Amino acid sequence: MRKQLSFVLTLLFLMTLSVFGYTDNSIEVIEQKEKGSVNWSRGVVQAKGIGIPLPKIPENSNARTVALTDAKLNAFRIILEIIRELRINGTTVVGDYEIQEPAIMSKIENMVKSAKVVKKEYLTDGTVKIEMEVNLRGGFAQLVLPNDIKPLDSITFVTMDKTSSPVFTGLVVDAKGLGVRPVMVPRILDENNQEVYGSAFVSREYAVQQGMSGYARNLKESLNNQRVADHPLVVKGLKTLGPGRSEIVISNADASKLRSTSESLYFMKKCRVIIVVD
Repeated sequence: MRKQLSFVLTLLFLMTLSVFGYTDNSIEVIEQKEKGSVNWSRGVVQAKGIGIPLPKIPENSNARTVALTDAKLNAFRIILEIIRELRINGTTVVGDYEIQEPAIMSKIENMVKSAKVVKKEYLTDGTVKIEMEVNLRGGFAQLVLPNDIKPLDSITFVTMDKTSSPVFTGLVVDAKGLGVRPVMVPRILDENNQEVYGSAFVSREYAVQQGMSGYARNLKESLNNQRVADHPLVVKGLKTLGPGRSEIVISNADASKLRSTSESLYFMKKCRVIIVVD
């Protein structure tokens, strides 16, 4: 009876994860879509494509090449569908550019055509299965990140003497249990709705190359992540704001601690931030 109860509870837990579209893959945050996924921890969109050989093409011809091309086109379409729904912030998705900035959307479509093949499988019947991914950082981020994220002037880092408290090397936001939805441009606010971390705090080159924040599922593992190591400041999320559930509120006390540390502007500029979600 006890084993049966344990099995039922485990099944219910997995079903809950499925409902919210996230899966347990170690510490990575993976948002499952109908035909692909967004890996917010790695910053990639992934999709699988299938190419079926045409029956009229002889076996000794280029049937395999045709099937591979078909599989790639299939994966391209899926990746583009996922990217159109990709959240930039709590109210904007990449697909909004189709109306607002069609030239940008055209560049994104061309970028998708250069998606990387990460897995390829040839079946005995001639069918080809492939897995492809597009990096959300680098050139893609340069296109979609808001223009108000600008290169910042250099910040002088103040070296503390040995008797001072340890220097913080990054920020970890524990937002588990809040239903946070990952976005490319997150915001962290205090209880007075004053921004503590957001686009105004980061330098564009860092946001483009590594994303404004990392996303993880395990708090303990996050503390040792090279992005924020060796001594990150850990703050607790209290709630989310906005319809997109991407703006995280922390206590005024934690916000004050972050603002008062001399090194905070330095590590926030470099996007040394990890948000821990469900």
